[in-house]
Amino acid sequence: MSFPDWLLADLNVPSTHQPEAQNAWWRVMCLTGVDYFSTLGYQPGIAFLAAGVLSPLATLVLVLVTLFAALPIYRRVCQASPYGQGSIAMLQSLFPAWFGKIFVLILLGFATTDFIITMTLSAADGAAHLIHNPLMPAWIDHQVVVTLLILAILSGIFLKGFKEAIGVAVFLVTSYLVLNAVVVVAGVREIMHHPETLHGWRMALADRHQSPWMMIGIALLLFPRLALGLSGFETGVAVMPLIKAKDQEERVRNARHLLVTAAAIMSVFLIATSVITTVLIPPAAFQPGGDANGRAMAWLAHHYAGNVIGTTYDIVTILILGFAGASAMAGLLNLIPRYLPKFGMAPEWARASRPLVLVFMGIATLVTVLFHADVDAQGGAYATGVLVLITSASVAVMLNVQEKRLRYIFMATTAIFTYTTIANIVERPEGLKISSIFIASILFSSFVSRAMRSTELRISDVKLDAEAEAILEEDVDQIIRLVARGPEAGDAEQVLDVADWKIRHFHNLSNQECMFFFEVIRGDASDFSQTLQVTGRRVGRHRILSARSPVIANSIAALLIYLEQRTGKVPHVYFRWTEVSPAVNIMRFLFLGEGDTAPLTHEVLRRAIPQQERRPVVHVS
Repeated sequence: MSFPDWLLADLNVPSTHQPEAQNAWWRVMCLTGVDYFSTLGYQPGIAFLAAGVLSPLATLVLVLVTLFAALPIYRRVCQASPYGQGSIAMLQSLFPAWFGKIFVLILLGFATTDFIITMTLSAADGAAHLIHNPLMPAWIDHQVVVTLLILAILSGIFLKGFKEAIGVAVFLVTSYLVLNAVVVVAGVREIMHHPETLHGWRMALADRHQSPWMMIGIALLLFPRLALGLSGFETGVAVMPLIKAKDQEERVRNARHLLVTAAAIMSVFLIATSVITTVLIPPAAFQPGGDANGRAMAWLAHHYAGNVIGTTYDIVTILILGFAGASAMAGLLNLIPRYLPKFGMAPEWARASRPLVLVFMGIATLVTVLFHADVDAQGGAYATGVLVLITSASVAVMLNVQEKRLRYIFMATTAIFTYTTIANIVERPEGLKISSIFIASILFSSFVSRAMRSTELRISDVKLDAEAEAILEEDVDQIIRLVARGPEAGDAEQVLDVADWKIRHFHNLSNQECMFFFEVIRGDASDFSQTLQVTGRRVGRHRILSARSPVIANSIAALLIYLEQRTGKVPHVYFRWTEVSPAVNIMRFLFLGEGDTAPLTHEVLRRAIPQQERRPVVHVS
């Protein structure tokens, strides 16, 4: 097999293919858990750097938002998108046409930020666990190099093809949660044996914050800095097609079990880990370059559970963080082909996974180098992507809810996440900057691709109703002659008589020649491909075929190609020239689906049928 064939091997797989649901919901939860639960590797350290001794209280705010804001939102998203479309698809249905497409592209930019930073941050934190392990030699102390090596291994796995994701995820998540539980128990035991550590923390709280109300207020203000602990909900919805269920209702119910269980487990560990790390780890160790920076739980494992448990914790953490990158890569490979090729805003090779793996790994490499593989520096960008997606989900749910009381509740959650998103962007603008680069790149490449693919056939199938079938059968020689006309001309028989006479006169056709008027009612011009449904009707002696489509020229070409295949004879189509400048016609075609239809139809036919002797004939007068 040649390299291009290997690279594009999965192009023949239908883009609408969905994996079979064959796994219990708790197993699928482990697949999302490699992303969600793996944040325990760095979340306690980021929380301490953000909130200091208030870290447990700020983490409690995060847990409350998780359980009483994010979780109710995504329980609703499950119901609205049972096949894993997520909140982006909900918003697309609420905002149709070009506005909706552009809105989706912007959200894809934030989602790409989320997934790319998940890969780079997880790999960077995995590298930190490896480098700071006391058994590792000094020569391995190269954070960027080790991070890039982890990313390279990840890309190699996806280029080869990896089909045992859930089985590996179950093993890793189970091992990781057990090890975290062991470290939590060891930490609690240490605090019980040395209660002065807890007393020291209380004294530090009293010294810095005189009033409990002030502590609560500051914790609320600090919460946006901890918001990356909310990751995992969008992924939890995306994997719904993998959940075993006998019907849609059971799939939604099981997906809700998945989200509730994951949120409950994570909430317990977030509170427990924030307490023991804040109480037991010296503040200096959390700082950049410190032994606990990005690996607070591993620090506790080595100090209070022994180097064997600590090293085991490091190994499992490195594996689950690497697999979190795999989960993010899988999310990107699911998300991008679902939207951009369907919008006509990506080349056809974007449906293949291997070229996308190379593109995403190139971007991840660039991000790693620019951020010097620093876990703390990437936290803001990660949180921005996560928060924008959760905020968009909250907006989608709020707009979809019909009950007035529930709408007020979801308006409140939308306000919470909107505030959190804005506060995070103001505090750490690098996330918005990175997302803006992704958004600008997606918008630019999408519109360039749309322009380059504008003269593709685009119509996937043509279906005729019974009347259309009957009308076409009336042509004895089956050399079909279509007359393109705008539906705005109306159905008055006198108007059709004049149009019929002009075509026959200008093209020297006899009165015995059978002709069919074909009109295309323009639909949503932002759509790229669809099935063309053709209906037939009669007005006096005239035969009219009509269809609704996002683009006129491509629809006419599709019907002509269908007729050539149906009859085995070359059909003809007749147009009138338009009196609009070519530049205006090009813009009208790209964004409105109309324009100077005759040359555009000819170009679509030329690209679709290389054999000139089989190509339908275009006449213009």
